[in-house]
Amino acid sequence: MTAPRLLIIQPDESDPIGPLGDWLSEAGAELDIRLPPGQDLPRDLEGYAGVVCLGGGMGAHDDGPHPWLPEVRRLLSAAAGAALPTLGICLGAQLLAVATGGRVEVGDRGPEVGPALVSKKDVAWTDPLFAEMPLMQDVLQFHNDVITRLPAGAELLASAPGYAHQAFRLNGCAYGVQFHIETTSALVRQWAEDEPEMAEFTRPGALDVETLTRVHADIAETWRPFVHRFVQLAMGRITPAASGQHTLPLV
Repeated sequence: MTAPRLLIIQPDESDPIGPLGDWLSEAGAELDIRLPPGQDLPRDLEGYAGVVCLGGGMGAHDDGPHPWLPEVRRLLSAAAGAALPTLGICLGAQLLAVATGGRVEVGDRGPEVGPALVSKKDVAWTDPLFAEMPLMQDVLQFHNDVITRLPAGAELLASAPGYAHQAFRLNGCAYGVQFHIETTSALVRQWAEDEPEMAEFTRPGALDVETLTRVHADIAETWRPFVHRFVQLAMGRITPAASGQHTLPLV
């Protein structure tokens, strides 16, 4: 079988694909990584079996300094509308939400930063990607903005006490996760050095090398199989979840 070609949108040099790229590749995917504005985004999604959008330091609405963001949202909207397997990570999830009618705002409880846990919601127990996940999943948080309203028809898959919309699914196979699964310890420590005001929101010792090393091992144990299942979904070897009754808006 031909390897599924995935479009990887990297909005920011500061958030490379990291271990996520290794997990996608070892599952059999071919990666086409685009880092705008230096690398043009494709005009359409013909020839792609799926889309992954990574995180970044900008906001989902920061079109002024980043005039290519509307094109990212257009591609994410097209992917979700066509039921093309899609995965948005942190900013990528926020862009996916905005592109399909959701809302993203600055979190009223302050930033989420550092190692954390999110918990599965009822829908996740029957989801083709989330069903085999543990009840509580290790993740890495580093964001100011949050998804305050899910798109119409989206289903909540994971939540947390601070901010409810941690993971969602829409149109059967488009997924957004508010957190990071692609980081390394060194990358997180670099973010903390670059954003000291955000780093102050972490628990004492949460950004120590030993802690981050342990957390990333736990993230790999949980999310590597999830990513493998995403590639299986793109290959057509996993059946997408039944889609909701709502029509996705093109924003």
